Amino acid sequence: MHILVTNDDGPPGPASPYVHHLVRALQKAGHLVSVCLPDSQRSWIGKAHMIGQTVKPAYYRPPATYDTLDDSTPQGTTHRFPSQGRDAVEEWVLVDGTPASSAQIGLHHVFRERGPIDLVVSGPNFGRNSTALFALSSGTLGAAMEAAVCKRRAIALSYAHFKDRQNPKDPAIIEAATRHSVRVVEALAAQWPTDGSVDLYTVNVALLPGLEDRRTIFTPMLQNYWGDGGTCFTEVEGSVGDEAEEEERIRGDEGGPANGAKVEGGEDEENRGLVHRHFKWKPRFEDVYRSVTLAPPGNDGWAVNEGHTSVTPMKANFWMAASHLHGQELNLKNQNAPEELKALPSLSLSNKKSTLVLRPRHHFHALIAYEDAYVHPLIVSALESLFPPESFTTIPKPPAAEKDEAIPLAQLLPNPTTNILQITPYEAVDWDFVAQHPDSCLVNSYMLRKALIRKHYLAATVEQWVAKRPGSVLKSHVKRSEAFEVDYAEFLDDALVEAFDLRASLERNEALLGGGGGGDEKEKEGAKDKDIEWWILKPGMSDRGQGIRLFCTMDQLQGIFDGWEAERPDSDDEDEDEGDGEENGGGGDYITTSQLRHFVAQPYIDRPLLLPNDGRKFHIRTYVACIGSLDVYVYRQMLALFAGKAYEPPKYHPSSDSSDASAPGAGDIDLEAHLTNTCLQRSVADNTVQSFWELPLPPFCSAEVDAKEHIFSQICAVTGEVFEAAARAMQMHFRPLPNAFEVYGLDFLVDVEGHVALLEVNAFPDFRQTGDELRDIVAGLWREVLGKAVGGFFGVVGRGRGRKEGEEEELVHVRRVELGSGR
Repeated sequence: MHILVTNDDGPPGPASPYVHHLVRALQKAGHLVSVCLPDSQRSWIGKAHMIGQTVKPAYYRPPATYDTLDDSTPQGTTHRFPSQGRDAVEEWVLVDGTPASSAQIGLHHVFRERGPIDLVVSGPNFGRNSTALFALSSGTLGAAMEAAVCKRRAIALSYAHFKDRQNPKDPAIIEAATRHSVRVVEALAAQWPTDGSVDLYTVNVALLPGLEDRRTIFTPMLQNYWGDGGTCFTEVEGSVGDEAEEEERIRGDEGGPANGAKVEGGEDEENRGLVHRHFKWKPRFEDVYRSVTLAPPGNDGWAVNEGHTSVTPMKANFWMAASHLHGQELNLKNQNAPEELKALPSLSLSNKKSTLVLRPRHHFHALIAYEDAYVHPLIVSALESLFPPESFTTIPKPPAAEKDEAIPLAQLLPNPTTNILQITPYEAVDWDFVAQHPDSCLVNSYMLRKALIRKHYLAATVEQWVAKRPGSVLKSHVKRSEAFEVDYAEFLDDALVEAFDLRASLERNEALLGGGGGGDEKEKEGAKDKDIEWWILKPGMSDRGQGIRLFCTMDQLQGIFDGWEAERPDSDDEDEDEGDGEENGGGGDYITTSQLRHFVAQPYIDRPLLLPNDGRKFHIRTYVACIGSLDVYVYRQMLALFAGKAYEPPKYHPSSDSSDASAPGAGDIDLEAHLTNTCLQRSVADNTVQSFWELPLPPFCSAEVDAKEHIFSQICAVTGEVFEAAARAMQMHFRPLPNAFEVYGLDFLVDVEGHVALLEVNAFPDFRQTGDELRDIVAGLWREVLGKAVGGFFGVVGRGRGRKEGEEEELVHVRRVELGSGR
């Protein structure tokens, strides 16, 4: 075929990343391709022509390939005159007109010597053109419509973006979309109705992974409208963006009164006239997205949101045609195509009857806005792989939603009782809505969980539980803790009045070292390090390793607080928000006033398990899923997070008794050899993050017991117990909801004897620490969690991957806590 390609985005560039790929793909498929484009972006101009304008061409010489990720380097060259004779090269025509003008000139003027044009393809547009609000103003559709009124077959092609799920300029997704688009174009051309019922098609391809395996459906165009009062413009200052008017203002009003004459009525407030304003194009796209959500399935907007390709037949009058096709799939196996195209698998299920799948009874809406570029696409991919596309409808996050503010679900749903899954940051959860709709709203967090995620609350939880249950596994797997509060360093001694174990330990240490801060320094340095009990200090409300210190004397501890107080600003707001998660921690080592109030001190585990030929300390990151009220699961695929330097047992140095002990590495203690916290991990490539099950653990128990399984069984027992302790003993600070689930990151340390100790519990764990090489671990976690939490709550049957006989569960159920309430 001789195909004319035009668009409304102009020549290849940041605003037009797709046209080069499409032209090259059509040429590779054996078609003669002529290209006539606007010389710059002409979006939202519809089927317009500029009256009185003389349209002038330029000539673009395209490169052999185009790099969509390079927006700074010019690719291709533009010339005033075409190449001729022996110097002739491939050239595209650029006109300083509208998309419709480009189609006219391309059809009737610049390519006449190449023969008749069989088909016009307008696009691919950089963004969707589904639903009437987009289509009526689309320059892409305008160019195709112009070709249609010139009695040429035309296809408007648009690529719908999902920037929170897929980079729209990723070369791999563009190649897939291009291959798919060529197949769609060839199939439509081969199956074009001969009865005149269709003049053009508008096609919308969803730029999502696996797009070539999704459905290509004939759909009607959704008729939608701007919302009430939904102006497409916003008012700006009259002088903004208009240099000519600014100059006029400086020089004086043209034609105004001379010699300071008074303007009649100028002082009369009732006759001031109109206020001079400027108006900037700023449409409310949330009206479009909301209209798709509220509409029944089957329209073009629905198809694109579900990840399918929509094909809408139209007449050249801005209305749809061939409605008998709606709901059918396009047969992409073109019988008139070359043999190599025929061999491609067809995406068609049937083109003889409707294959439009209506919403099942357990259909739900899904608002996925995790705000983490690493994990967000993994969550979306997990949802799409688990549940059939007709079982759920995705809802975009409202563009006007403010960070750290609740998203009003009632405004996004067709009605308040609609089934809704919300996976967002804690602060974005509308807790009033969650409480009012316990049977239809499922969220990814519990409202109250301080009993676990705050270190001082966790210490109190364990203490209360063990006091009533001395046989609990927590007694030996959670180090005893001394929790205390300090507002100012000078009151530290008073704060430790009831910290009996801590004070006694420090006094013993000082006796070994020669009596507190005095005495012979050499005698202190000669004390046996193995007899010193070291302690680790943790601010109760900090994350990411901030404020963690090691100490063994009261002088060292006092020096730490003196150093912090010297750095403290004059004021700082107290913040005990439940939503704080590991991934939200700030950078650096400074801690705020609110974090300086609550502290936990624990005996330091100074004989950690080390790997053979690797002297670095490590801890185990375990992902735990809590579902409903309450089932607790441990994810088998755990991580080992290593310190940045080789481990050396802490050693006392007299200089660390000064106030300088507040600095990392005070004295002889290099904290980088001791801390394995999330924020310090660099990457798998640096070998600081490894899969636990791949570790070459040394033997530390009988040959009959597998070392890794021994550790894993302890982790499962401790995890189940600590969540039950929080749910039963600390109900004011941990309250599982039947319509919620949450993923936690628990950190464990193993000593040389293979004994596991729980270090801390993190909400909203930082998944990015896993790195790209181990990304499948996080992807698998979300598949498992969503399969159990979402499928069970809404009653949707998932498409599980299936397990081989004898294969162990990836999500291990470790505890069910019956709290006397539930669904």
